[in-house]
Amino acid sequence: MSDHPVSQASSPQPAPLGSEMESRPAPTSLSVLVPVYNEQTLVQTSLRRLGVLGESPLLSRIQVIVVDDCSKDGTPAALAEFKGSLTPAFGRGKFQWKFLRHERNAGKGAGIRTALEQADCELSVIHDADLEYHPRDLLQMIPLFLEEDADAVFGSRFLPGRYKRALFFRHSMGNHLLTFLCDLACDLNLTDMETCYKMVRTKLLQSIPLVSGDFRIEPELTIKLAKREARIFEVPISYSGRTYAEGKKINWRDGYRALLAIVRFALSDNIQKREPPSQ
Repeated sequence: MSDHPVSQASSPQPAPLGSEMESRPAPTSLSVLVPVYNEQTLVQTSLRRLGVLGESPLLSRIQVIVVDDCSKDGTPAALAEFKGSLTPAFGRGKFQWKFLRHERNAGKGAGIRTALEQADCELSVIHDADLEYHPRDLLQMIPLFLEEDADAVFGSRFLPGRYKRALFFRHSMGNHLLTFLCDLACDLNLTDMETCYKMVRTKLLQSIPLVSGDFRIEPELTIKLAKREARIFEVPISYSGRTYAEGKKINWRDGYRALLAIVRFALSDNIQKREPPSQ
């Protein structure tokens, strides 16, 4: 047997009990806000796709709030059928569901505001009821809240690293122009202001006085987050856009309205809800 003592370097010490678990971020919860209008053929598939969120160890609870914005087609029946098909095992049992309906059509922004009133998780994200976005991309946003102290994370369709369907050059240029003007207005360097996938801390989002009823909600939310000095991050996401024949709803009129909205909200100081007076 050697007389030389064993060096410290050659005898690694076991890690303290529980250190591996302590290195993992604590789980959080997510409210998914789903405005729906005339998506009878796609809404069930879109909602089923959310089941992928249940696989994440970073999510302990997922609340899905579906708001039917007075659809005129078979969307209400499709939602009722989907609701009836839900089982406790969906998404590893992490899901809670709420189904609401507007008595008159009020627009995407109004649907988001209605859903947001019911949100009670730590984070909230907007998810469209079509199939242009896939919720698996939401999984890469969550760590930024847990590890980078993000206040908001946007999913960009224009950052490299994910796929996108080749469609509508002029529509894409319009998105770039609106993003550039929005960045100019609020001194950010975002690549995709018009993205649907915006994940925000729920309490922050609920403290912002959102007023837009339609697609103007996108520049409004972006500019007001910037004015609140939120820590905003971007991650690349995939995008499978639709043609108008396939049901795409946004058009050049919405682009014009978004342009005016950028000017309006850049000049507005209505960025935080006022607390009701104490009794």
